[in-house]
Amino acid sequence: MSDNRQKWMHFRIVFIGALFGILFLVVTCQAFRLQILQHEEMVRKADAQHQKIVRMLPARGAILDRNGINMALSVDMESCFARPRSISNKNETANALAPVIGVNPSDLVKKLKDSRNFVWLARFLSPEQVAKVKGLRLEGIDFVPETRRYYPNLDVAAHVIGFTGSDPAGLDGVELKYNQTLLGSSDYVVTERDALGRSISMNSDMLGKQGSDKNLVLTLDKNIQHITQKELEKAVTKSRAKSGVAIVMETDTGKILAMANYPTFNPNAASRYTQFQLRNRSIADSMEPGSTMKIFLAAAALEEKLVQPAEKFNCEWGQYKVTDKVIHDTHKFGYLTLGEILKHSSNIGAAKIGFRLGRERYLRYLRNFGFGEKTGIDLPGESVGNIHSNRRWYDLELATISFGQGVTVSPIQLLTATSAVANGGNLMKPYVVEKIVDGNGTVIRQFLPQIVRRVISEETSRKMAAMLETVTADDGTGVNAALKEYRVAGKTGTSQKADQITRGYSEKKRIASFVGYLPADKPKLSILVIVDEPATSQYGGIVAAPAFRQIAQDTIAYLKIPPDTKHPSSIQVKRDAASKIAEKDTVSDGDGLVSSIVMEGGETSTRMPDFRNMSIRQVMQVMQKSNINIRLIGSGRAVTQKPEPGAVIKESGEVWVKFTPST
Repeated sequence: MSDNRQKWMHFRIVFIGALFGILFLVVTCQAFRLQILQHEEMVRKADAQHQKIVRMLPARGAILDRNGINMALSVDMESCFARPRSISNKNETANALAPVIGVNPSDLVKKLKDSRNFVWLARFLSPEQVAKVKGLRLEGIDFVPETRRYYPNLDVAAHVIGFTGSDPAGLDGVELKYNQTLLGSSDYVVTERDALGRSISMNSDMLGKQGSDKNLVLTLDKNIQHITQKELEKAVTKSRAKSGVAIVMETDTGKILAMANYPTFNPNAASRYTQFQLRNRSIADSMEPGSTMKIFLAAAALEEKLVQPAEKFNCEWGQYKVTDKVIHDTHKFGYLTLGEILKHSSNIGAAKIGFRLGRERYLRYLRNFGFGEKTGIDLPGESVGNIHSNRRWYDLELATISFGQGVTVSPIQLLTATSAVANGGNLMKPYVVEKIVDGNGTVIRQFLPQIVRRVISEETSRKMAAMLETVTADDGTGVNAALKEYRVAGKTGTSQKADQITRGYSEKKRIASFVGYLPADKPKLSILVIVDEPATSQYGGIVAAPAFRQIAQDTIAYLKIPPDTKHPSSIQVKRDAASKIAEKDTVSDGDGLVSSIVMEGGETSTRMPDFRNMSIRQVMQVMQKSNINIRLIGSGRAVTQKPEPGAVIKESGEVWVKFTPST
């Protein structure tokens, strides 16, 4: 009996020992799994139970113009938050705090009664507000530093720079295109709490304080941008137009020096504006180019050696029947050379050149000039325009496309193609960001000019410059774009807009444009001005050309490009033919249309400031404040001016300041 009992005792001991051994092994395995294999996950879950991480807005890199002037930057500010569980008297706190931060007391009470331990009360408070709140010494109220996007130049280059949302992710312009480059790492605030969710401590120190160390340097020049915006606004408002576009490009490189849209907007308050105002029409809109398309028609015909500059075409005395339609010219011409067709903008002459060039070759050149495809500019929302396959080009379509109807192009396409004609035949890729630099100014990435393709030869480019220069001569359609000391090559354009109701062309709505480059023999600048639906006159030579001239004059003076010593003195340039028309007169753009206009006469009350001994920069600042246009001649310090200081500035009179280098 005792043996059985001993055996039973032994069995129980072994069993219990084995059971405890198995349990110990299970516990050991579980501990290994939790502490070794799943360590990071368990730590994360533990932190989630007793920590709350609040994400702050990340700082963005700065955007600078090519001279280093800030166009967009992140400003350090403070935001106010509350720990509701730490506030005993919520009503008293709300009544004291509400008038300082500009919040309704009842709304503030609702926030303070929130069950959470972190509640935003107000973001981006001014230093004065922060000081007042801190002076109240309120329980459970604290601050964290944040950054807010600020655009110090307001509407200057707004459509190029773009704007950000409250995130602050970029929503348009280079802010959107280079969002990942500009966006820094997020900052965080950490709150500690116990197992019941009650606050243990509040750590106001930031985790991951890493703003962006990458800044953008644009190709834009703030001063040229200001000049361009000012003249575009003047052209649009004076003609009572719907909108307008103006672009200034370096002819040889494709760098955009200025890109203006009107109406414009203030990116500091972008949410207050409509999509119509926010839209960058320079790249997003497409239009029929009108007679500016004759530039590329003529270049293609010359390149193919199908015509010679001196060859004459019968322009049928103003009427030319193609199939069942009649093409008209503004003035009745007999025989015109290729240059005269451009100078007088003969639609009939253009149509006959188009027939000689043919569908396939003409379409190939239009494609080579970049029409029908994106230019690749580093901005979002670019339009490709619309060029139909040549299988749809019947005789009438070929004729109308030859003078810019039946195809659509974007403004940036038009200017880029014109620059190709000007610079010797290279189609350049336009761009607005020159380089990416770090906080110390060290270049991280440099963007260089890119040749897309060669379109025409240098010989053809020279021939085109000589012919397009005659457009700005005395009897050319672009006389109002001419400069006294520089040779200007360009082309006017007037196109009808499509009518969505009749599905034909509108009888009243027009687009007036002028595109050109200067100096004509060695181009430095290419400039495009487009005015949409002008009410006073519908012709590019009257509405857009004067704006081109003033942008060109002020920009070339600012860049200190020397006058053209080879400018032919025999060509007498009209300073502004349109402004001299005091009585009703007939003025032609030469695009198959004629206008009878009456210009507003009379004098303004603006008097000429005393600019003597001022620098060009100081004069430009006075021009901006006084809203007056002044032709700047030379460089250095101002020595003479017209009219004299204090004299009334007449709209039709000469207004200039001459500078000489300081000794």
